[in-house]
Amino acid sequence: MASGSSNHQISKPLADNLHCYLWYGHGNNCNSCLFTNVLEGNRPHILIDPGHTFNEMQEDCLNSLREAIKIDGFSIDDVGLIINTHSHIDHCEANDTLSRKHPIRIAMSKSEEDFRHTLGDRMNTMFGVESPKFTTSLYLQEGILALGKEKKKLELQVLITPGHSPGSVCLYWPVKKVLITGDVLFFGSIGRTDFPGGQLSALKESINRLSQLDIDTIVPGHNTELGDIIKGKNVHRNFQAIKTYFG
Repeated sequence: MASGSSNHQISKPLADNLHCYLWYGHGNNCNSCLFTNVLEGNRPHILIDPGHTFNEMQEDCLNSLREAIKIDGFSIDDVGLIINTHSHIDHCEANDTLSRKHPIRIAMSKSEEDFRHTLGDRMNTMFGVESPKFTTSLYLQEGILALGKEKKKLELQVLITPGHSPGSVCLYWPVKKVLITGDVLFFGSIGRTDFPGGQLSALKESINRLSQLDIDTIVPGHNTELGDIIKGKNVHRNFQAIKTYFG
């Protein structure tokens, strides 16, 4: 187990080329995932949800992630693609800093990009925060996203899962039966729907879709008091509990 310089980011490797970085700071930030050595070229890594640069408590979230990745033997400067599950600032603010330093492709769904520049901007203004200025260069669509070539090839199933935000996506890795959910669901809980663009009925439908997948591991966008990564028999139990408590 590795940790960031301030013990805020805890590394949990799930496979040879998938590392998860769980946020345990005092303020808000998301969990991140890193697929390593997938892409061609000198920036072969894929980062999912880099999170805040600095959060509301001025914790240096990006540097914490940078150090945790470094301890695992990789460099955040070698990321060639960022995938955002959605556009809330605690998942995508660091896009700005990372994409200014090196040319990085940034991906999210088209409906989420549209939300980001309308209700999302107004929501950030309401909370007194500046909206990130990064440019989205790849729109995610429902279906298989094939990345890399030959032996390095990674195929992820993109699922458009609205409810927490209009264009949230979840990423399913069939080979390892891993589901990365963003803020659609957590350990014993679900994403908030009281923000602009949220809709509880849509979120319930999205969660029901996810529950039909063959899953061994769920990596949520945030931790709860019940836990962080959901594995094995707890996957089914978690879906059952969520459907019971949230209808």
